[in-house]
Amino acid sequence: MMHDPGKSDSSVVPRNSPNKAVESAAEAREGSGLAKGNSRDSHGDRTQGRVSTPGGIERVRQAATRDRKQRFTALLHHVYDLDRLRSAYFALKRDAAAGIDGETWRHYGESLEANLRDLAARVMRGAYRASPVRRVYIPKADGRQRPLGVPTLEDKIVQRAVVEVLNAIYEQDFLGFSYGFRPGRSPHRALDALTVGIETRRVNWVLDADIRGFFDTLDHEWLIRFVEHRVADRRVVRLIQKWLRAGVLEDGQRSRSEVGTIQGGSISPLLANIYLHYVFDLWVHRWRQTHARGDVVVVRFADDFVVGFEHREDADRFLGELRERFARFGLTLHPDKTRLLEFGRHADRTRRGRGDGKPETFNFLGFTHACSKTRKGQFTVLRQTMRRRWQAKLQEVSTALRQRLHEPIPAHGAYLRSVLLGHARYYGVPRNGPRLSAFRFALVRRWRAALMRRSQTARVSWERMARLSTRWLPFPRICHPYPSQRLAFMTQGKSRMR
Repeated sequence: MMHDPGKSDSSVVPRNSPNKAVESAAEAREGSGLAKGNSRDSHGDRTQGRVSTPGGIERVRQAATRDRKQRFTALLHHVYDLDRLRSAYFALKRDAAAGIDGETWRHYGESLEANLRDLAARVMRGAYRASPVRRVYIPKADGRQRPLGVPTLEDKIVQRAVVEVLNAIYEQDFLGFSYGFRPGRSPHRALDALTVGIETRRVNWVLDADIRGFFDTLDHEWLIRFVEHRVADRRVVRLIQKWLRAGVLEDGQRSRSEVGTIQGGSISPLLANIYLHYVFDLWVHRWRQTHARGDVVVVRFADDFVVGFEHREDADRFLGELRERFARFGLTLHPDKTRLLEFGRHADRTRRGRGDGKPETFNFLGFTHACSKTRKGQFTVLRQTMRRRWQAKLQEVSTALRQRLHEPIPAHGAYLRSVLLGHARYYGVPRNGPRLSAFRFALVRRWRAALMRRSQTARVSWERMARLSTRWLPFPRICHPYPSQRLAFMTQGKSRMR
C-alpha cells in the first residue's frame, strides 16, 4: 500500500510551532498557515453554486484558506465558464507555435465565441479530448537541446482555465520559499530572498542541488494522489490525467509514458509545484524545525533549489536524507550538479586559514553567486551574469547577424538594442554593472564584424562604430534595487512572519 506523504509529513508540523531557524523576510509566508494533509474521505465543499459567478473563484480561495483539509468536489463549472475561457484565450501569445492540428491564435479568434461555446460544451459533458503535444527542441546554454512540447490551442486554453481555478486553492497551501511560476512572484524575488537569507542569517555552507530530469521522471500516480489531497472533483482530475496521458508526437510517431510531464504546457509548472510541495517543501519545512541544530535557509524556483546551513553536520545529514526522500518518489539528485560548498561571511577567512583559497561560487537562475565585501568591508553576496548564459546569448546574436547580413543598419541597430535592453532588464542587478557594460561592448564588436563581412573590401572604423553604438545601443543601467530594499518594500506594513 502506498504511503501518503502529504498526510504524514504535514500532520506533524504544528501550525504555530516555533522554528529553530526563524523565517526571515526572504521566506515570509504569503497567505496564512501551512498546508495540512487531507484524509482520503470526502470532505468537500458542498455549498458551491453550479453557476460560476465573478466571485466564485474568490469563494474557493476563501474556503481553501479557512480549511486546510477541505477537498473541493465542484470545480469544473469554474473551468468551462465562458468568461474564464475567453480570458485564457487572450492571455495566450498571439504568435506562438501551433500544435499538431495547425490551429493558430488568429484563425481561432475569427469565430471566437462559437469556438469557445463549443469548447465549453465539450468540457462540460466530458467530450473534450486532449491531443498529443508536438515535440520541438531549443538550444540550452551548455550546447545541448532542451525538449519542449507544443500543445494545441484548445489544450492551452483549457489548461490555463484549470490553472486559474487550482491556483485559488494551492496558493493558500504553497510555502513562502517556493517562487517558481507562481502569481506575483518572479526569479528576482527568489534571487533577493536567497541573497538576504545568506547575508542576514548564520549561513556557512550552501547546498547547490539539481534534480536529474525532473520533468521527465515525475511519477503520474504520485502526482494524482497529491492533487486529490485538495481536489475531489473527479472531472477535473480526469482532465489532468488526459494531459498526462496524451503523449508526444515526434516524427509522426506517438509515444506515451507513465512518468514525466511535458514542458511547454500551461499546466506543467503548476503540476511540478504541487509535486515538489509534497515531496520537498513540506518535508524540508518540518526537517529544519525538528532536525536542524542551526539556521537553515531554503529557496526553491521550480525544480532548482538552494539550501543554506549554519553547520556542516546539518548539511551532510540533510543531503543524505534528501537523497532517500527523493528516491521514494522516483527522483534523484544529479551527481555532477549537486555540490555542498563552504559559503558565507566566514568562508573566506576559514578557507584561507586552511590554505584552500577563495570560497567557491555557485549558480542560480542565471547568476553566479560569490562571497564579496562592500566598500565598508561588510560581507555581501556578489551576483554576476553566468558565463555560459553570456556566451550563449552572444552566439545567438552572431548567428542572427549573419542571417541579417544585408539588412539596413537601422534594422541591425533596432535588433541589437532590443537584445541589450532585454539582457539589462534581467541581469541589471546591483554590482553587476561591469558585466553589463562588457556585454554591450561585446555586442558592438560582433556588430562591427558583421558589417565588415558585407564585402571583401569593407572597412568599418572604430570611430564609426562609436557613432553607431551611441545612436542605437544605450549604456545599460541597474534596474533592480538592492535585495534588502525590495524585500523591505514588499513586507511594509505586514508581519515578516506570515
